[in-house]
Amino acid sequence: MAEAPVLQELREEMRGPVMWLTIGRQERRNAISAGVLAALSGALARAETDRAVRAVVITGAGTRAFCAGADLQTGSAFKFDYAEPYQGFANLFRQARQSTVPLIARVNGACMAGGMGIMGMCDMAVASSQALFGLPEVKVGLFPAQVLSVLGNLLPRRVLAEMCITGEPITAAQALEHGLVNRVSDDVDESVDWLLGRVLDKSPAAIRRGLYTMKKIDAMAFEESMAFTESQIGLFALTEDAAEGQLAFREKRKPQWSGR
Repeated sequence: MAEAPVLQELREEMRGPVMWLTIGRQERRNAISAGVLAALSGALARAETDRAVRAVVITGAGTRAFCAGADLQTGSAFKFDYAEPYQGFANLFRQARQSTVPLIARVNGACMAGGMGIMGMCDMAVASSQALFGLPEVKVGLFPAQVLSVLGNLLPRRVLAEMCITGEPITAAQALEHGLVNRVSDDVDESVDWLLGRVLDKSPAAIRRGLYTMKKIDAMAFEESMAFTESQIGLFALTEDAAEGQLAFREKRKPQWSGR
């Protein structure tokens, strides 16, 4: 896969089969800009169409912040073209919802406001033990909106309400306790490596179709979900990876995945 041009606001790098996306706005605590949104969207689109990309890691530059949310210094962070029914930030969440490539948030510092949305749209998240998570919008006369759509199923209802209404943050340890992140460590890269090591040796086809299935049934009623998954299991079994995985099991060897 050809590496995309390096953008000032978002650095894109391929490390083997993993696409690393680093928000590079340390002077603004890696706050979101139009350029960051556009670059994230473009990178996720490329990852989705390139079978060589097995996972995407999203993080922030430096150690202070993963992402501080909207860039309030511009004075125009919440000025939209209201003739457009779909807005850029919400569109990024829609795109992540359609992704069949695992998205991993590497939370290296403060994860606030819109940064909580970027973290929440990912399939998995690991955090530094020094990270903080917050929804401080009420402190500037606003309230979390789009991010609620990706956080509602990740946090207990009363915890989410307290964070939204008080604007007070929670620690990494609390985030782990509430199931907001998968792992917390003093060495966040060790956690990323641990997780990637347990993703990259598995069937690419199973993960791709599995993520598709998981995301589709989220909004389904029970009977609709059962009917859909009944049909999906038959399709899983038809893949080359399924045949290879079962043969390798019987032959007591490591499978050689084709990703098909």
